[in-house]
Amino acid sequence: MSAHALELRHLTKRFGQTDIIRGVDLQVSPGERLAVIGPNGAGKSTLFNLISGRFAPSSGQVLLNGTDITGLPPYKINRLGLSRSFQITNIFHRLSVFENLRCAVLWSLGYRYSFWHKLNALKDARERAEEVMEAIGLGWRRNAAAGLLTYAEQRALEIGITIAGGADVILLDEPTAGMSRSESDAAVELIARVTEGRTLLMVEHDMGVVFGLADRIAVVVYGEVLACDTPAAIRDNAQVQEAYLGGHAPQEEAA
Repeated sequence: MSAHALELRHLTKRFGQTDIIRGVDLQVSPGERLAVIGPNGAGKSTLFNLISGRFAPSSGQVLLNGTDITGLPPYKINRLGLSRSFQITNIFHRLSVFENLRCAVLWSLGYRYSFWHKLNALKDARERAEEVMEAIGLGWRRNAAAGLLTYAEQRALEIGITIAGGADVILLDEPTAGMSRSESDAAVELIARVTEGRTLLMVEHDMGVVFGLADRIAVVVYGEVLACDTPAAIRDNAQVQEAYLGGHAPQEEAA
């Protein structure tokens, strides 16, 4: 068993002649919640795309629970126990809340490409989908089309889809972007609850969310990790204040 749930070893990504990620080394312990912050264009979303397999790195390694997943396609990485959400909500708008979640649990329950199974007869898939649906607070919206949910409900549904397959490493990309303060507070409570016992890596622009959830914070500037420490140490770090925080939480962030 690896000491790290997720490990990045001198990870780099180059687009043409431009270096976006410049030798990132990062370790995330099992069950830890690590937030990645940084100024606009720092490379945070690119880093997520490298970890989850959307991009192949130019060099370096990504290890998931000690297994080298560098360059694997996203679906294989997901089946090894890593799941992610996206900045832009990624759900099936015409399917109901329940149907979205049932789709998300099928592979983990052993239903591969089995076209002969009748979905409504799969008791275990129904029970698991309903369990997740209640956990994210959308039980009362069970039969509502996902496209008709409020924005905050859609984000909650996406978090539900992300955790439904049982992955033990969860990546959330700006989960509270576009939310009001009350919606963000509710999202923080939801994320803390449904990721309990799992490893969480998140990109987030709202410092209230970051300091409310993270065990550690990694600050990425110009594709490099400037600092990685506890929230209190990051808050007091003069380099971080100069590069990013500036003594107040940023109002807008895009990676």
